[in-house]
Amino acid sequence: MLRPGSLALTTLLAMLTGLGPLSMDMYLPSLPDIARVLAAPTAQVQLTVSTYLIGFAVGQVIYGPLSDRYGRRPVLLAALLFYAAATLACAAAHSIEMLISARFVQAMGGSGSIVMARAIVRDLYSGARAGRELSLMGAISGFAPIVAPMIGGVLQTAFGWRASFLLMGAAAVLSVAAVARLLPETLPQRADAAMSFSFLAQSYREVARHRGFLAYLGIITASYAGLFAWVSGASVVLQSVYGLTPAAFGFTFAVGSAGYLVGTSIAMRLVLRLGLDRTMGIGVVLLVAGGILLAGVVAAHVDGIWLVATMSLYLAGLGFAMPQAMAGALTPFPQRAGTASSFMGVVQQTLAAAVAAAIGGYLGRSAWPMTGVILATACIAYLIWAFSRRLRAQDR
Repeated sequence: MLRPGSLALTTLLAMLTGLGPLSMDMYLPSLPDIARVLAAPTAQVQLTVSTYLIGFAVGQVIYGPLSDRYGRRPVLLAALLFYAAATLACAAAHSIEMLISARFVQAMGGSGSIVMARAIVRDLYSGARAGRELSLMGAISGFAPIVAPMIGGVLQTAFGWRASFLLMGAAAVLSVAAVARLLPETLPQRADAAMSFSFLAQSYREVARHRGFLAYLGIITASYAGLFAWVSGASVVLQSVYGLTPAAFGFTFAVGSAGYLVGTSIAMRLVLRLGLDRTMGIGVVLLVAGGILLAGVVAAHVDGIWLVATMSLYLAGLGFAMPQAMAGALTPFPQRAGTASSFMGVVQQTLAAAVAAAIGGYLGRSAWPMTGVILATACIAYLIWAFSRRLRAQDR
């Protein structure tokens, strides 16, 4: 078993957190081919993105309270096995309806890994130290959205769209083996109450009434919605509007994703010196700057690579802001870290799914629907940060 607080344990948690971006980003270069092979319209293929986000949200409702009651390790193992089975179902899908359904189930299993990773961090750390740990995890797991579309583009070109899901399934099997062999139990004290609807309701009510938590949650949700406007829209916009090939899209998308890796890497070094709030403030300013520049690039009608370049600034801001906001949101709940992690995930994923579904029908003709959402959510995140500082200060 890995020692709690070690870099090896952080790396394992980061790898588990990376399953989400891997499942979302690897198959993005294949979206046009999925539409062709399964004879489905673009808007329906986009549902494989938004349905995944909905399933990710639904799955998180139960994992946090379950882990508060029964422990992090057994709940995580069950979730990973669930994910592995659903991923193979995605690879075997022969209709768009079957793929959409399998993606929903895949997401329900995959959501357990990110809920447990955040809860384990809160079991071991709090405050700026938790922010540093989440930033370090983000820097490590940030390789997933960088390499996933590149790998997906190569697999699409060589073998077709099913190959990406087969590789995801292999990653899931390896994750199950690693958790079973290496992950210690970190929950300091299990909840005494029996698992029931009233236990769930009481747990979520305690979290939802905390105003400081809600302020952090607003920043997380707004910035994350902008991210998924990009994730769900970039494939169609860059390939259908700007004419990139699947392989070229995979590599250019990866370049943009490197912005998140850079942001988390710098934030990891600054947060212990500047604190959660100031580090997060740098992030929300970068979000707005990236959104404004993205809108300027779209208005100028330049090459698609410039969309990716400006979006990398937004993603760097996300790397600054989101790990610190998550640490701030989890800090008030040492006994309810799993529930707080679930609540946070449900809200951010639900809004992200709504954004992905809303812009899906407008993609393929213009980059403006995606760009407008990214700019708007960046501004919202900044305003919440600016006007909720007193509430958040109560938790530091």
